Amino acid sequence: MPKYIYEYENWTAFTWQYKAINVLFGEVRLGQGKIIGQMNALGFAAKSETALTALTLEVVKSSEIEGEILNYDQVRSSIARRLGINTAGLVPSSRYLEGVVEMMLDATQRYRLPLTEERLWGWHAALFPTGYSGPYPIEVGRYRTGQMRVVSGAMGKEKVHYEAVKPQWVKIEMDKFLAWFNQDHSLDLVLKAAIAHFWFIIIHPFDDGNGRIGRAITEMLLARAEGSGERFYSLSSQILTQRKQYYEVLQKVQYSSGDITEWLVWFLECLKNAMSATEHLTQLIVQKAKFWQQHEHTPLNERQRLMINKLLDGLVGKLQTSKWAKMTKTSTDTGLRDIKDLIDKGILQPTEAAGRNVSYQLADIIQA
Repeated sequence: MPKYIYEYENWTAFTWQYKAINVLFGEVRLGQGKIIGQMNALGFAAKSETALTALTLEVVKSSEIEGEILNYDQVRSSIARRLGINTAGLVPSSRYLEGVVEMMLDATQRYRLPLTEERLWGWHAALFPTGYSGPYPIEVGRYRTGQMRVVSGAMGKEKVHYEAVKPQWVKIEMDKFLAWFNQDHSLDLVLKAAIAHFWFIIIHPFDDGNGRIGRAITEMLLARAEGSGERFYSLSSQILTQRKQYYEVLQKVQYSSGDITEWLVWFLECLKNAMSATEHLTQLIVQKAKFWQQHEHTPLNERQRLMINKLLDGLVGKLQTSKWAKMTKTSTDTGLRDIKDLIDKGILQPTEAAGRNVSYQLADIIQA
């Protein structure tokens, strides 16, 4: 049976092959600079919208990696409220969801502050406000005191994918990790983000929530690398897209004797892909900002603003009167009046279908 990386003496003296990562590392750093330049060229509204969308995706997708589906609109509203961003259609959210948002915003907005044991425990408590993970009670707001195994398969036929550091060693290993995190300034912060992610996941210090907290730590270091709490791309969205490879490379490198080149290459490629994905997102947001600039003085009610934003964000399916009424929680008569008003103002137009099958689309961005 091969040894886990933490079973080697002085296991955290990680090594890697610079030649294997240099080109990728340069491309990532160039990509960061390009995104920051593009964002600074945008107006305030478009820049704020991009940051809000990226943070929302980061929270939603980080939970989805662990199999938990959060409501996008609730996450967005929670972040907007906390950052003081005015946005239409704010919706209330659950205590659990507020805790997930709280952790991510603490990591990204207060990225300059040290990472301490108390801060990590606070994040963990915010993730599990009831003291339960699903139906199971867990140790909350402290390091685990039990053995941690990652397993799959039916009872009696379990396959062990990973057995984490023994509980009696967790505090010692975490003290070492936090000292390195706060005091070692020798590494580029992008590389430090990659190493911190791997190191934390290997220790697996909590009963549950290690993946989400590990990704929050990564976001904290990426914010430091960019000197800004504004996030314009979502690493977790890309990790979710490449989830199979994410687990495969972690599983492979956990048996390394110290060389983590393969993990660094994967992480940098994933980060580069996340940055590429944000270009499409930015185009949509710029289009949205231009639309609202053009209609800055157009009188519209809240229902109309909500639905126009849904269309600008790429509403799935046909927009018919019944759908409008359902989404705005109003009657079909009121929905039809809202729609006709927007047609009169040149914002909406009906599609070719007539009668009961008629649907509507934005007049400014009709597909050829």
